[in-house]
Amino acid sequence: MSKEDILIVCALEQETNGKLDGWNVIYTGVGKVNATYELTAELFFQMKLSKTPELVINFGTAGSRDIPIHTLVDCTQFVQRDMDATGLGFIKCETPFEDKIAINFSYVNNPIGKGYVCGSGDSFVESIDNETKLIDVFDMEAYALAKVCYKVGIDFVSFKYITDNVNEKSVNDWKDNCSKGVNEFKKILEEL
Repeated sequence: MSKEDILIVCALEQETNGKLDGWNVIYTGVGKVNATYELTAELFFQMKLSKTPELVINFGTAGSRDIPIHTLVDCTQFVQRDMDATGLGFIKCETPFEDKIAINFSYVNNPIGKGYVCGSGDSFVESIDNETKLIDVFDMEAYALAKVCYKVGIDFVSFKYITDNVNEKSVNDWKDNCSKGVNEFKKILEEL
């Protein structure tokens, strides 16, 4: 697969430090709504030009309860961690009346190959007390990006650099580590 067949999607430019020259990169802003809008708009534009990517790669930062800080991981399953329709009889993270709880792209090969579950929500996680154990990695955009790709039939994978351990130090840890993962991500891109 060539660079022209890949679209890289990041929330913030500070996560890449401008080090992805030569790649097709878009920045969405923070949160599921921004991510959905920007990726949909970009795919619509590329489809009009008959240049639809074969693979969308999300790169960004995330927190985790178990994975050490400064680790680059791959996520291939995605849930909405802030979806809570338990009052209607659904389990936490399950979108009502959909056929599955997670969007699963585990069939997409990638150089890391661990296939973690990413839980996306529109809040920065500083405590895992109310978070389901199903989730390995916490972010704010990947589920939305995965949903768009699933709906339009484009392969998707997310690489997340663990910046914090979802605790009272998370905000400062994220600020300190936000831009440190891009060099590791670039090594992954060389292996595609």
